[in-house]
Amino acid sequence: MVTPQAGTPNTLAARIPSGLRAFLRATFAARTLREHAYLAVAGVLALAGLIALLVALYISVLLSITLVGIPLLALTVLGCRQVGGLHRWLANALLGEEVATPRRPRDRNRGLFAWLRRTLGDVDGWRAMAYIVVSAPLLVVGLWAAIVAWGGALGLLAYPVFWQVGHPTNTDTHGNLRHSGMQFGQFYFDTWPRALGLALVGLVAVCLVPWLVRGLTAADRFLVRALLSPSRLSTRVVDLETTRAQAVDASAANLRRIERDLHDGTQARLVALAMHLDMAKEKLAAAEPAAGGGSAALVEARDLLDTAHRTATDAIVELRDVTRSIHPPALDKGLDAALTTLAARSAVPTTLRTEITARPSPAIETIAYFCVAELLTNAAKHSGARHVAIDVTGGSEALVLRVSDDGRGGAYLREGGGLAGLADRVRTVDGELRLVSPPGGPTVVTVELPSEAGRS
Repeated sequence: MVTPQAGTPNTLAARIPSGLRAFLRATFAARTLREHAYLAVAGVLALAGLIALLVALYISVLLSITLVGIPLLALTVLGCRQVGGLHRWLANALLGEEVATPRRPRDRNRGLFAWLRRTLGDVDGWRAMAYIVVSAPLLVVGLWAAIVAWGGALGLLAYPVFWQVGHPTNTDTHGNLRHSGMQFGQFYFDTWPRALGLALVGLVAVCLVPWLVRGLTAADRFLVRALLSPSRLSTRVVDLETTRAQAVDASAANLRRIERDLHDGTQARLVALAMHLDMAKEKLAAAEPAAGGGSAALVEARDLLDTAHRTATDAIVELRDVTRSIHPPALDKGLDAALTTLAARSAVPTTLRTEITARPSPAIETIAYFCVAELLTNAAKHSGARHVAIDVTGGSEALVLRVSDDGRGGAYLREGGGLAGLADRVRTVDGELRLVSPPGGPTVVTVELPSEAGRS
């Protein structure tokens, strides 16, 4: 007697090839159920989306001569983007297809025309519209084909029961009984072997239908990745904005570190040097009577010490100014506290109103601080203003500064000027500086900054 060796498969299931086992299991797999649910829901959604899209486009074309069609077209693009978001969510929830959400186009300008330009220029919105147009026939026809395939497969599988219970008959033109089974051409399934053979065909069909659905969902997966994912251009913009934001934040952190090193290191040594020079002057003054008091060497030494002391004192003052220009220490307590200090030190009487509900990033705080400082300096030097008002509002998305004075006006962005430099600095973080300064005043400068560098 031959005994099976250890590890030798001795069950019927183990003897079935792995490819055939996967083919048979597909009918009862959880993935198959999810794919069928996706095809059903996405098919209905695609049909409704296509009908709504065609109606909206038709109305937009009809109303284009009245200019009402253009905003309607923009709303259509926006709606397609939302429908595309639903399809992305379905693909993620039921198919496990993770597709990133394209970011909305960015434009800080307000108003209808800015919104139209931003929405009609939304490449990802138009790509979502293309997805609706292309995927609707695939999903709707695929859903119809899946329903027909399942109906036919289950009907064939249940034919022996139907044949016995329903007793189907075929009669001639005179009403005479010819056969008691289903007819296919000149062939009749009116015997048990034939009925069971037809059921076997139905069983094979039941195993094939899930693969038909899998192929349909695979084609839609491709469309979702190709048309509903962020475009290459928008992805590149996001990468550049992220890289720039990291560079701005890293630069702010490095400047803060340099300021601390200068304050805690170099400035402390200079202060110690000035103190030692002061002590040397005192000892030299005490030693002068014992040494005759008026020798040329002592006078020269005293002059050298006085010069060194003044130089060290001047260096300390300049170093403090440099460290304040790198990172004002007042910002450690927050932007509102730092601006309060600026307003108190202003040469022109200044009122300050702040409403900051979320603290901006350190880089944004630094830019905002220097903007206000430069504008206060300009008002004191050039405007002849008697009063300056600073209004600051900020939240989790944006920080808005508004500095106005009652001076003579006439300010403008001159290349190489201070205001142009501020505008350039603000643009590094996608901010915007707007200047209104008619002759005779008043001058109003509005600076809009994101709460974080690189935020959309």
